Amino acid sequence: MLRISRLTDYGTLVMSQMAAAPEQVFSAGDLASRLGLGAAAVSKILKGLARHGLVGSVRGRRGGYALTRPPQGITLADIVDALEEQPFGLTECSARTGLCELEESCRIRANWRRISDTVRSSLEAVTLAEMLQPVRLSAPISLHRPGRAAAAPPVPPPAR
Repeated sequence: MLRISRLTDYGTLVMSQMAAAPEQVFSAGDLASRLGLGAAAVSKILKGLARHGLVGSVRGRRGGYALTRPPQGITLADIVDALEEQPFGLTECSARTGLCELEESCRIRANWRRISDTVRSSLEAVTLAEMLQPVRLSAPISLHRPGRAAAAPPVPPPAR
């Protein structure tokens, strides 16, 4: 299954909470309380985001963390890059070269890279500001693309 880490998922929650009040300074404890997350996890997230310049620390009695850019200038790709421990890629070989002994003769690597690039482009296209907006799907998402045959519907199991 393809998925981002729980820490990155929580990181998008933390950043969305901060984006709702972009001028505000937030403490790790306050964010943890508001989001129902553990304070240690939120602290770890904030440190990772700060290392990558997405949030900055504010010292003093009313210190904490604040966004370093407006929410419109931060993409989901920025957050994923800051919190994932490895370069983005859906497979190991689509993230980095030289890790797989089959790499030179692999017939599907180029397609995995193409798919990874598509997902990456989607993450780059969505800003933190957009994450705050509710999405209404008017119709179910279709994976069918024009010019391609649609997959056959699943066959129900035989009645017993």
